[in-house]
Amino acid sequence: MNDLDRFLACMEYRQVDRVPNHELGVWGQTRARWEQEASQAVAGFRWNWFRGEPALSLDRREYIPVNYDFVPPFRTRIIEETPEYLIARNSRGIITKARKEGTAYGTRMCMDQYLDFPVKNRSDFRKLKKRLVAAAPERYPPDLDSRIEAWQSRECPLVLGENCAANGFYWRAREWMGTEGLSYAWYDQPELMHEMMEFYADFIIETSRPVLNRVQVEYFTLNEDMAMKGGPLLGPDTFREFIFPHLKRMVAFFKSNGVKYVAVDSDGDPTPLIPLLMDAGVDILWPIERASDVSPQEWRRRFGRSLRLWGGVDKRVLWQGRDAIKRHLREFIPLIEEGGFIPTVDHVVSPETPWDDFRYYMDMKMALLEGRFKELE
Repeated sequence: MNDLDRFLACMEYRQVDRVPNHELGVWGQTRARWEQEASQAVAGFRWNWFRGEPALSLDRREYIPVNYDFVPPFRTRIIEETPEYLIARNSRGIITKARKEGTAYGTRMCMDQYLDFPVKNRSDFRKLKKRLVAAAPERYPPDLDSRIEAWQSRECPLVLGENCAANGFYWRAREWMGTEGLSYAWYDQPELMHEMMEFYADFIIETSRPVLNRVQVEYFTLNEDMAMKGGPLLGPDTFREFIFPHLKRMVAFFKSNGVKYVAVDSDGDPTPLIPLLMDAGVDILWPIERASDVSPQEWRRRFGRSLRLWGGVDKRVLWQGRDAIKRHLREFIPLIEEGGFIPTVDHVVSPETPWDDFRYYMDMKMALLEGRFKELE
């Protein structure tokens, strides 16, 4: 089987030679650590996001680099800088205070403190929309024609948009207004929120249409990150009123234009929203963040085979030693045998993880994917 055949068979619960081997990526600090620990072993990695690194036996995926972000972006501006921190406006118009110590390859050691956001009312949003003109030529790579021609004979999954390219309804609204501002806006400015959600669905659809008119893709991911450990950051009623109808028509558009699967990425515990996501036509949920007391086994029991699952490997186990890694992977044998499940670390790999233990995890995971894990017991 090639990487495309294997992916499709796994997603449709058909027999496979092995389950696909996918991973997301690593923190900048993890990269710095591994380059110290095993510089030759990690040479040649595409560090931004893994796409099929041969040294890790990862299956290949190709991504269509559509720009769903601001065009033009906000002009970045430093407001204040000290040896300890930096206050600046970024390309999305957000003003943050960032700790400088420990930064590696653009990754901070901790989250920035968010100080201000570009949208507070309808007038602000209408100004912002000028940066979100759908299907503008700048949104597509100049060599798209030749890429599409090559993709017609591909042997691996093709994905519309790179990771975190098409951030979703909740994600974008939070970037525009901030978590606190957005949490109030559902109630204090409902007309604005209806306008925002409708506009964003239209924008994603019309920006995707010129590509999907020319090539079919295996999947599209909507990155949402709309939950934390205690549950989602908006309730089912709010989701149903503001987001659901637009998500449903977006999914319908994708599937009517040849997209086989639609995935949603949410950290935390989005369980109360999963029935609504499924009703809207979502096929896949990931990364199944174990620190939020969720598990792929429980979601499969609760939601059945219509919901495919990616992720579920507890990142914290990777620095607990080889016995812990092996015990953890053993839990996934029934899901591997059933199908519709691709195990990956439940986010990017954290800097607490030694290279040797990650290498061991990848070796043991390959045995799991190939059905050889029980032989190693």
